[in-house]
Amino acid sequence: MSTIYEVATLAGVSPATVSRVFNGHPVSPEKVSSVRAAAAQLHFTPNRSAKRLRTQSSELIALLIPDIENPFFTALARGVEDRAQEAGFSIVLCNTDDEPEKETRYLDIANSEDMAGVILAPAAEDGDISHLTDRGRPVVAVDRNTGLDIDSVMVDNRAAGTWATTALLDAGHRRIACIAGPLDLEDTEERGLGWRTTMRRRGEPGFESLLRHADYRVEGGRAAMNELLALREPPDAVVTTNNLMGVGALQALAAAGITPPEFGVAVVGELPFSTLPPEAITEVRLPARHLGITAASLLLDRIAGDTQPARTVVLRAELARRAAR
Repeated sequence: MSTIYEVATLAGVSPATVSRVFNGHPVSPEKVSSVRAAAAQLHFTPNRSAKRLRTQSSELIALLIPDIENPFFTALARGVEDRAQEAGFSIVLCNTDDEPEKETRYLDIANSEDMAGVILAPAAEDGDISHLTDRGRPVVAVDRNTGLDIDSVMVDNRAAGTWATTALLDAGHRRIACIAGPLDLEDTEERGLGWRTTMRRRGEPGFESLLRHADYRVEGGRAAMNELLALREPPDAVVTTNNLMGVGALQALAAAGITPPEFGVAVVGELPFSTLPPEAITEVRLPARHLGITAASLLLDRIAGDTQPARTVVLRAELARRAAR
């Protein structure tokens, strides 16, 4: 078996540089390329077991997300994996189904297996991660805030709700409903606040009765839309605060024989599938993959020894297309 010293000699660098490359520490791209090329030529494989004993952590990162079937979280996970793999780490993907008990179980596993760190889209804002942080295991929150003193990467959710609502108002809709996610999540509150503030600022009456909460899934969006359509004065447009609820809302509209853009639909997130032409629906796209890359970068900094105060990075959504009535 080749040694780290043989790799260093072939790559023209020091053994310490080879170690830094395989431990995920900052090294110039040129040296990284040379080291990895030399390692491939010599069939060199780092001794993971020895490193784990030495550092009391593995080269595994736990990624906890609520719904792997949601394309938003699929793209986010891809971003995390791409960045982590560059640094020599592997990802263990955990699907929590937005259940705090399931999330706690996965966090316990990450702790007992001495994983290097955790990236978490929390099921609730009051989750306990002290058993990880007390042992020096870094945790980064992504997409949703925890209220804890840890790094986080968020979207400007209020702006996303504002843009979606403004696009519908500008298209001539007035009685605009909002299908928001679960009440106990900050992203739900912020996107809903964007809708509420915009409707109030534009002076649209009676909009408060048009808010519904659902479970961020297709079935929830469909049920909420059916409830809104059954009102004595139904809305003429709807903002859904995630993509899957948008799919459910569109299913309910189709079943009722209602077709956008005459009935306005604005979705915060990118629709995974729709038979409607793109110009029929307004989309506010969220930077899912960039969220994952950024969260992984923050976590890798902490794993490498960064001790600066907790940081919150806020990324901007994008008004991808605006439906015209």
